[in-house]
Amino acid sequence: MNKSIPVILSTDPGIDDAVALSICMFNKDIDLKLISAAAGNVGINQTLENILRLESFFKKSIPVVKGVDRAIIKSSINATHVHGKTGMDGYNFPNPNYSLLINKIAPDAIHNIVSNSLDKITLIGIGPLTDYALYLRLYPEDKENIEKIVIMGGAIGRGNYGIYSEFNIASDPEAARIVFESGLKIEVAPMELGLQAKIMPNVSEEIKTYGKAGDMFYSLFKKYRGGSFSTGLKIYDALAIGILLKPDMFRFEHVHVEINTQEGYTYGASLFDLKNKLKKLENAYVATSVDFNEFVEWFKKSIKDCD
Repeated sequence: MNKSIPVILSTDPGIDDAVALSICMFNKDIDLKLISAAAGNVGINQTLENILRLESFFKKSIPVVKGVDRAIIKSSINATHVHGKTGMDGYNFPNPNYSLLINKIAPDAIHNIVSNSLDKITLIGIGPLTDYALYLRLYPEDKENIEKIVIMGGAIGRGNYGIYSEFNIASDPEAARIVFESGLKIEVAPMELGLQAKIMPNVSEEIKTYGKAGDMFYSLFKKYRGGSFSTGLKIYDALAIGILLKPDMFRFEHVHVEINTQEGYTYGASLFDLKNKLKKLENAYVATSVDFNEFVEWFKKSIKDCD
């Protein structure tokens, strides 16, 4: 890449979110303009604190905005059983730097960046999509200056929250539906990719040797319950960053994606119409497979660069 990609990241750290955020902060091909804290893996005050603690740890000064504290319609859910009570259990981070916090609501802060940018902005969503949905409703005119949205979310088959719902989409199905119906270019890393690209124990042990950052990630990995430290960790969110930076690692299908917002057992399910059964217009490029070895090498290098 000759020019860095201007990016806004919405995230709910979360251990795998912390990894993805760190890669974004250090990768020379990304110009991270704004971090929006989403309520998801843990509550909004904790995800906000986690972002600011991570920036203190890395001595970064990227502006941060606090997102809304709940889904548009449904009650909030969380994943503390996976990420721990704080969302980033396992490491003693420095105090958060609240001077980085922008005194705006998230949609307004996102609009300020997008509407004033000379280059089209890429939005990355690796948590619930509430803030992006509200932003797109409030500022539809900004769509012309958005390059695309890259999402980690959805399940092609069975889910990891409901029977068919993946956690990020299940957190706010109505918001996800608004985003997928936005008409913007969308690229998706579904849950299944995390099952294909596990971070195995030998990789975690190698990462431990990568200086201060490697030691921190290793400590988080030992507390993470997305998979197993001994049999492989599902670091889902880094896959979305991989899609942005190294798309050749993935195989994509251009399909129609529909989010079910009907109450019942399939509420929050993401329908990836891989065989075009619905005969509806394609609205997303979905990564259906990833080159495991290439991803692991990219992942290790990305972690090593976080120092």
